Amino acid sequence: MVNSANGRILLIAGLGNPGVEYEKTRHNAGFMTIDRLLTGFPAGRFEFRHIAQSYVYAGAFRGKSLFLQKPQTFMNLSGLAVANFARKEQISPEEILVVSDDLDLPLGRLRLRIGGSDGGHNGLKSVISELGSADFNRLRIGVGRPEKSDSKDYVLSKFDGEEAKCFDLSLDAAVEAVRTVLTAGIVRAMNKFNAWTPPMEDEDEEKTNQSQ
Repeated sequence: MVNSANGRILLIAGLGNPGVEYEKTRHNAGFMTIDRLLTGFPAGRFEFRHIAQSYVYAGAFRGKSLFLQKPQTFMNLSGLAVANFARKEQISPEEILVVSDDLDLPLGRLRLRIGGSDGGHNGLKSVISELGSADFNRLRIGVGRPEKSDSKDYVLSKFDGEEAKCFDLSLDAAVEAVRTVLTAGIVRAMNKFNAWTPPMEDEDEEKTNQSQ
């Protein structure tokens, strides 16, 4: 059991699909954020557990308990794992940050939000349903929307070329955004990262302005 205080984040749940065939796909932006967060901590800081249909990494950040979770239920049933683990540790929705991909955000853009709808994302829909609340925090990572191909095939595809470079930079920013939430609160993180753009997007805009 975890005793929470001051509304801080106790659980960061990155959404995705388990299995080698889904690694590095757009729909696994949440998994990739958790993986990159872990690489930034000293070895042994977080203890691995296989619990609540999830890979859970239990540790601490700045002396405070923190859990990192990768549900292994597949995306559409993510809420089963998130809600199960939250109940085990008595973590309230307000103490959870869910990280997911987003088709409606341009590639590489970030959007932090407190509560809200599922936005058509099946993983978030499941989390809302199983928690019985939409009051958890979200970090959505833009993967762009396809012009022609089916969105289901698109989210299960991998990044390529310049897209991969852009998304890699956005993962670094996502990790920094999570750390800012943990240290300074989600409102300050929103003010900083909801306006963040990938460096290459700024370069493209500068080139366009120069050609006009």
